[in-house]
Amino acid sequence: MKARLLYVEDDASLSFVTRDNLELAGYEVVHCGDGKEALEQFKANDLDLCILDVMLPEIDGFQVAEEIRKFDKQIPIIFLTAKSLKDDKIHGLKIGADDYITKPFSIEELILKIEIFLRRSQIAPNTPVDIFKIGEYEFDHPNLNLKIEGDERTLTQKEADLLKMFIEHKNTVLKRSDILIKLWGEDDYFLGRSLDVFISRLRKYLKKDETLKIENIHGVGFRLKG
Repeated sequence: MKARLLYVEDDASLSFVTRDNLELAGYEVVHCGDGKEALEQFKANDLDLCILDVMLPEIDGFQVAEEIRKFDKQIPIIFLTAKSLKDDKIHGLKIGADDYITKPFSIEELILKIEIFLRRSQIAPNTPVDIFKIGEYEFDHPNLNLKIEGDERTLTQKEADLLKMFIEHKNTVLKRSDILIKLWGEDDYFLGRSLDVFISRLRKYLKKDETLKIENIHGVGFRLKG
């Protein structure tokens, strides 16, 4: 079956070219030109991934993402951001996006990131369930679920993948560059800022167990202790 993508972009020329290329790549594309229509289509369709422009008529991309996250904690969300609006990237990640692409972007880059997220979000029926015990927490990676007595939350795919990486290398220093390449496929300054956002989130999620700590190893990377 073709993966079905929600693509929200109000620039007619850009959206025509992008949609055409995505369909040539084998995807089914639900295109919307404004945020209000995007939310209507999201609720009406069974979708596999969302691609959201930030600057949209009616409802902006940030609000669209926030509403989507209320209904679905797991669906991958990729933001498209203007090159000059660097703060958009950080804000988008804070509200639940999994990644971003800076305009102007290449179709090849977009398709590569789509493929990466779709592979990560697909769980084979016979794949052993990866359930981890970390301190007082129980972490179900395939179902993106982290729980401790009195608290349970659904993580985004990127949060879950990062936490799994820490658990699998517990008490070992993970280099920043290794994390970026493993989870994002490349190592650059802005992806490093994105990683810092995800680290902050995980620290917040794990704070109910004081024996757990994600340490910042200056100039090197991070280490999960516990």
